[in-house]
Amino acid sequence: MLRCSLLRFLYKDKGQINACQTDNFYLCIDRIYITHSNPLFIMTLQQLEYILAVDRFRHFAKAAEHCRVTQPTLSAMIQKLEDELETKIFDRSQQPICPTPIGLLILEQAHVVLSQADRIKDIIEEEKHSLSGIFKLGILPTIAPYLLPRFFPQLMKKYPQLDIRVTEMKTKDIKQALQTGEIDAGIVASLAGMEEFRQTSLFYEQFFAYVAREDTLFNNEIIRTSDMTGEQLWLLDEGHCFRDQLVRFCQLKAARASQLAYHLGSMETFMRMVESGKGVTFIPELAVMQLGETQKELVRTFAIPAPTRQIVMLTNKNFVRHTLLEVLVKEIHGAVPKEMLSLKATQTLV
Repeated sequence: MLRCSLLRFLYKDKGQINACQTDNFYLCIDRIYITHSNPLFIMTLQQLEYILAVDRFRHFAKAAEHCRVTQPTLSAMIQKLEDELETKIFDRSQQPICPTPIGLLILEQAHVVLSQADRIKDIIEEEKHSLSGIFKLGILPTIAPYLLPRFFPQLMKKYPQLDIRVTEMKTKDIKQALQTGEIDAGIVASLAGMEEFRQTSLFYEQFFAYVAREDTLFNNEIIRTSDMTGEQLWLLDEGHCFRDQLVRFCQLKAARASQLAYHLGSMETFMRMVESGKGVTFIPELAVMQLGETQKELVRTFAIPAPTRQIVMLTNKNFVRHTLLEVLVKEIHGAVPKEMLSLKATQTLV
């Protein structure tokens, strides 16, 4: 069984990273030279990316699409790796495909190796103060449609060499992806339990009620938490921090019972349902700014102190691409109204 010890950097010249060495392999940025009982052979980082993709999707075609290669290419590369290792990583007789017992150990180590390889590249890019290369960003679905259009197109025009790959994810998935190295940073609402990460403040976003004209709450200019009792609410599924924060703030003990029967819905879908004359939902401040005048007639503010969330950039504490992070934060700060950069006296964090 292949074992990997703590990586030690080897230097070709002073300050220039050439390769990494372990007890039984050499990692040279894009490939690994492995020695064991068999003759020397080359394992590429690309092969490790392929097996991790298959493990993630449990489907060769979907993994190939994710890796932007053809399925025959991906299958051939994985088969070659299995032949050279003289072991099966995946059990293809089962559907969906699943790793073999030894395959699980190989996949676990593949995560470590790729994370170390990415860190080498990040160190080099940061040393150059580079704004190029791949940067993987996770973002909440309740933030993405309202924030990304404000800064992302301009950022891509300004830094064409930068390849930012964005994935919408729930908070728990962003935290897990940061831990495994699947993403470099995440844009989330700050919550308790994030102490293991570094948080960089982006802005503060107030919550609003979105009320159908036929609903009794439509006649209220201000919404109080006591007003929400027994109302029919369009709420996101459990696990969305947006939902959890508002349920706590409004003390909706009967939220499950009062929630309209709609699962796996999106905020945009709920807004359309309200506009058609049914129920109440909640929307964030940036979403309000995208509404037309007729739509804004359905918006109601909460009584002071108004519920507000702090949006932060989440990174691992050993994150090294500070130059790129500073640019991203600066672009986001410039894309939102200045009054959203600090918490107001009339707002309370939830």
